[in-house]
Amino acid sequence: MISRRNFLSSAALLSAGVLMSPSVFAYNKRYIGLQLYTVRDAMAKDPAGTLAQLAKIGYNSVEGATYTGTQMFYGMTPQAFAAVLKQSGLIMPSAHYRLGEEQMNGAPVAGTMLHDWDRAVDDAAAAGVKYMVCAYLSEAERGNLDHYKYVAEQLNKAGERCKKAGIQLCYHNHDFEFAAQDGKIPFDLLLNGTDKKLVKMELDLYWVNKAGHDPLALFKQHPGRFPLWHVKDMDRTPQKAFTEVGNGSIDFKKIFAHADEAGLQYFFVEQDTTPGSPFDSVTKSISYIKKNLV
Repeated sequence: MISRRNFLSSAALLSAGVLMSPSVFAYNKRYIGLQLYTVRDAMAKDPAGTLAQLAKIGYNSVEGATYTGTQMFYGMTPQAFAAVLKQSGLIMPSAHYRLGEEQMNGAPVAGTMLHDWDRAVDDAAAAGVKYMVCAYLSEAERGNLDHYKYVAEQLNKAGERCKKAGIQLCYHNHDFEFAAQDGKIPFDLLLNGTDKKLVKMELDLYWVNKAGHDPLALFKQHPGRFPLWHVKDMDRTPQKAFTEVGNGSIDFKKIFAHADEAGLQYFFVEQDTTPGSPFDSVTKSISYIKKNLV
């Protein structure tokens, strides 16, 4: 794909500095993504209008958040949603899903890794999704180390099905996976207990920092295992709350310098809660990213 720099500039940079700074070319800097959970209320009311507004702000990539349970993308079939994305000049390379142990009203939830995963994968392929991400484990789905081993087994199985459709399965972390149990870290168990070709990681940079762990150490220990990132910042208050990218304490410049080692392909801004309009917050975030990170 063509980078934001023109060909001549790219060629000059390659000849002059690629040996010194290989991470500059680790991923396509053309794409700046947003996890749609950030604008979930607006997407529920007017998905087409919301996507158009995000494109106007400058985002050209999004990550889905609502397929689970409905087996639709924001109330639309995969084909219809793909058409709406195209109208705004957006791509959706990644989307979030759930494990599916948790029931709703006493019944299994379809479109999860444990229930009707075949259809979920087929629908993802139809929508143009390249990465299906296990987004979250509820408290009931976490359990002890043996249960995390079970989760790893299910990730491998789900990843095998994704592979058949040309899709990569990933797992998205929070902070609870880094809470030690019997001297072991569940996140390490998930990394080591899954096939590195079938299961990769979407590293949430906020949560790994809040858990007191170093993303650069993870990149070094598991190079190429982190093709997706969530880029969200942590404010400097004792609460360590979410804040706009560049407005907090996380050193994104240092982390992005290791993009090649991580295996980064796409990143998505996410801010679970915002002080005002989420559109104001995501505008501030993309402004910082364009000036400092890409």
